Amino acid sequence: MQLSPRERNILIMAGLIALAFVSTSIFPTIKRVYQERQASIESVQLDIEREQRLITNTAGWRERRVEAEAKRAELEAQIFGGITVPIVESNIQSALLQYARETSITVSSTRLAERLEADGWLLISQEMSFQTDNAANTVEFLQKLENSVPKLRVTDFSLTRSRNQYSGSITVVGFARGNSQIASSTSPR
Repeated sequence: MQLSPRERNILIMAGLIALAFVSTSIFPTIKRVYQERQASIESVQLDIEREQRLITNTAGWRERRVEAEAKRAELEAQIFGGITVPIVESNIQSALLQYARETSITVSSTRLAERLEADGWLLISQEMSFQTDNAANTVEFLQKLENSVPKLRVTDFSLTRSRNQYSGSITVVGFARGNSQIASSTSPR
């Protein structure tokens, strides 16, 4: 079958219209699908890199956590506990008197404990006068205070010698949590 020139022109026009349709609708769709695929691949690659960094850093973060927990336990061991403020004061005074007995220090007197509360912490100050016949006892007493658990910190110390006797006074402080766990001695019961 032979095509007339008119039919041939119609077929060429139809081909050109089909080519124009394909180039204006199908090619942009293919390009968009390709770009979405590239973006998806890049996103997956970034996720893989991030996961690899997290896996690499996991050991470091675990080590930091263990160090922080150990430091917290160490600091918790340095503070005094008690249900009420007077019990905390009594615990501090008992520890001070125990260290004095262990080092052959004779306690002359103790003053009432003073307390100061700030920022959720309670600082309790305890003063004690003492006597001993050997200066080495005083050094041993100070070493016991230095190594005490819970921690007693010396804020004031004086020592005088008269004949064969040493007399002195010491002020120590201890810390406790000052939040609602410790009730004030003036609170209603």
